[in-house]
Amino acid sequence: MRHLNYNHLLYFWTTVREGGIARAAEVLHITPQTISGQIKLLEQQLQGALFEKQGRRLVPTELGKVAYDYAEDIFTRGLELASVLRGAVPRGRRSVTVGVSDVVPKLITWRVLAPLLQGEDPFRLVCHEGPTDTLLAELATHRLDLVLSTSPVHAESGIRAFSHSLGESPLQFFASRTLANRLRKDFPRSLDRAPFLLPTERSANRRALDEWFGRHDITPAIVAEFDDTALTKTFAQQGVGVFAAPSAIEHEITAQFDVVVVGRADDLATRFYAISTERRIRHPAVVAITESARNDLFRPDAPAPRRSGRAPA
Repeated sequence: MRHLNYNHLLYFWTTVREGGIARAAEVLHITPQTISGQIKLLEQQLQGALFEKQGRRLVPTELGKVAYDYAEDIFTRGLELASVLRGAVPRGRRSVTVGVSDVVPKLITWRVLAPLLQGEDPFRLVCHEGPTDTLLAELATHRLDLVLSTSPVHAESGIRAFSHSLGESPLQFFASRTLANRLRKDFPRSLDRAPFLLPTERSANRRALDEWFGRHDITPAIVAEFDDTALTKTFAQQGVGVFAAPSAIEHEITAQFDVVVVGRADDLATRFYAISTERRIRHPAVVAITESARNDLFRPDAPAPRRSGRAPA
């Protein structure tokens, strides 16, 4: 295949982003006929259709979706380059792109990644959140420098990546003050039939919680299940249920969400990993967060952080 004509690719990319040829023509200041003709030439080069009709709309085919993903990277990076050259980003500043599994608490993400923004030579940080499997696929194609997750990469995943343990934290149970006062007596037996806000079943923490409930003969009364840990805390703040979270972020949780600790499960811990394509850590960003996490955040006697502002929930 000859080198791609990037003008053709730009017309295709803009058409997808703008939702149609007519709107893309307005943005690019050319005629719709020109865009249609250039996309057809791109389809000939790629040997397949890039669009299909769904009703009156044009939507990308499977080939179109692949082409769009690559075009998004190409033109987004091009726009970023233009910003750098205009001085929007200091030249020479290091950049790191991190994928954060959507089951990692946002407060943990903040504490883990905060060292990258500090010091005399901070990184320019780009974060993407999503399902772990999706992020690992992007790591394998070098779109990400590392992935933060609550579970290591499995050998059967077929992805060549290595899990670097950041540490672990016992889980604590939190609730509104009124509910916590009722449940503290005879903990953890008091949790039997108590209202709970749990992670969804695709979370590693949910599986660990279910096992813990079984060991202690506890049947939770499940009020709701969430993928978003911040949403869990917001619901708990209204007094509708108990939730579990790492003790490493107890200070932030109680300060921000007006909840209190019901009790601590020393036999139940959540683990965190930085996953990279390096067996031996060399990337300076991965070195920075692993050292900080192991020596500070997940150290058993780590003190509560001092902050001048509010961290994300």
